[in-house]
Amino acid sequence: MMGFEEMEPVFGQLKAEWCSAPQQTTPLEPFLFLAGPLPNNPSTLRIHVSDFHSNTWAAVKSHSQLEDMRDSIGIGGSWSEFVEYVVASIKSDDVKLVMEGESKSGGAAYAKLIAQKAKGMPRISVSLVKLVDVNASEAMANLSLELYKAYKKMHISLIKEETRCCQLTNRIAAEQAKSETLQKQLNSMLFSKKQKLQNMNDDTTSDGVLVTPSQDSPDKQAAQISASTKATTRVVPAYRRAKVRGVFLQDSDDDDA
Repeated sequence: MMGFEEMEPVFGQLKAEWCSAPQQTTPLEPFLFLAGPLPNNPSTLRIHVSDFHSNTWAAVKSHSQLEDMRDSIGIGGSWSEFVEYVVASIKSDDVKLVMEGESKSGGAAYAKLIAQKAKGMPRISVSLVKLVDVNASEAMANLSLELYKAYKKMHISLIKEETRCCQLTNRIAAEQAKSETLQKQLNSMLFSKKQKLQNMNDDTTSDGVLVTPSQDSPDKQAAQISASTKATTRVVPAYRRAKVRGVFLQDSDDDDA
């Protein structure tokens, strides 16, 4: 970065104060400032400050003047690092306008812009030249125009972002509707499958109940009858039959006697 070519215009409200107590005690009007590269010379830094009343100031710092500022402040590093530091200081919250004296045209006679990137770091101090009449009007017009351009650019960017967000919202809504439809279809398929499985289980249970009474087939029943018959017609052993007959004979003799 050789100069301020890539620098976007920086706008802000200054904390205005007097270097010493002024003779007049009228409250100060709010001050706005604009800092950015000179249109026909991007390596040059231009600053406009105005309360849009009786105090309008300007400063134009060339490359060589900025080099002198760099040496007086004592900031090392490369030139691009110095430019980045200046821009960061102007963008910080600690930017103020210090005024001094009284001008015949009204307002302060002298002023300087002081900016500091952070507490404890080197301060950027830029002496300002008071503008009057046509020059003051041109500076205020330029500040207003650049402010409007920045607003317009931001507004267009905001519209694009809102359009993009709206499109994303519509896409999300469409995807959600699609997902809900698919979920309903899936639930319907699962319910249908569950019903089919339930019906199949019911049919199987019914078949089992019908078969139970006739589980004993004719062959099985015949086998059971045969086994029962064998058990009832079992032959008594010979020795047990003789013994029984002897007992009966003996009992008969005793009765005859």
